[in-house]
Order: sequence, then C-alpha cells, then structure tokens
Amino acid sequence: MADTLPIDGRRQRADANRRRIALAMLDLVREGVVAPSADQVAEHAGVGRRTVFRLFSDMEGLYREMHAAMVERLAPIFTAPLAATAWRARVDEMIERRARVFEEMLPIKSGSDAHRHHSQFLQAEHKKITKLQRDTLTAVLPAAVRNEGERVEALDLTFSFEAWRRLRQEQRLTPKQAESVWRLMAEALLR
Repeated sequence: MADTLPIDGRRQRADANRRRIALAMLDLVREGVVAPSADQVAEHAGVGRRTVFRLFSDMEGLYREMHAAMVERLAPIFTAPLAATAWRARVDEMIERRARVFEEMLPIKSGSDAHRHHSQFLQAEHKKITKLQRDTLTAVLPAAVRNEGERVEALDLTFSFEAWRRLRQEQRLTPKQAESVWRLMAEALLR
C-alpha cells in the first residue's frame, strides 16, 4: 500500500504539470505566438524546461493535451441545446454561438492546422470537428431544406470554421462584421 502512494503522487503531479503545460501553450497561441518555444511554454506554465520535454517528448502529445483542453471548454457550448423553437430563430442562435466559439478557437485551431499534415491525431480530430459542425447545422434545418443537397453543402461551407477563419484573417473583418456577413449569407441561402 505504501508503494502506491508515491507513484500515485508522482503521477498526479505529472498529470497536473501536463495540464498546466497544455494550458500555457493554449494561452500563448491565443496571444498570437503560433509556435511557442519550450522555454516560453515552461515559463508560462511555471515548470522547468526539462519538465516540458519529459512530459511531452513529441509535439503530438502536446497537441493531444491542448486539443483535449479546448474541447473540454468549447464542446459543451457548441453542442448545448438551442433555446429557440422556430427553425429560423434556431439558425440565428446557431450563428451567434458559432461566431463566439470559432472566435475562441481561431488562434488554437489555426496553429494546430499548420501541423495537421504531420499528425494522424490532428487529422482525425479535424474530421470529427467538421462532422460536428455539419451535424449541428443540419439539426436546426427543416426537412425540406435538409433534402436540398446543394443548399446544405452551401450552408455547411458558409458556417464552417474555415469560412470564419477567412473572414477574420484574410478579409480582416471584426468578429461583429464577420457575424453580419454570416447573417447576410443565411438570408440569401434560406429564402
């Protein structure tokens, strides 16, 4: 019994440090540091540089932990039931929610997408996020719209993270302007 306590204590400390390192990495990426150095991460997490390398011998592990922290925070917001009952009001609510979630995801997902081609984990998670986006979109649409294949494809593209990223980064719109563009596109596509 006495032998398990130190191991459990070390494991708990390692888990806590792993979490702090992942959260530090997320904070740095949110602050605009696309590829933080081990020194920056260690300083921000309040751990030694060796701890960063010991706990994350590869970037894949760090991205897994970062992704888990991001999903833990944002998935409940993204998948929470919508309050509106009329389908057009539900689309409006979905737009507002996606704008908020995607804005928070923007620096993190942009950073991880830059490494996605090197990581099977990130590729698999990207597919899951893309499917979740489509599923939550089609859930708010009436059957008549869901049965129009091309319209669903246009809506899926319009309200995707990639479209949000383009509006915010390439077109340099503010979050409010980007959300207004989404509303205009919804109006055009849902006539």
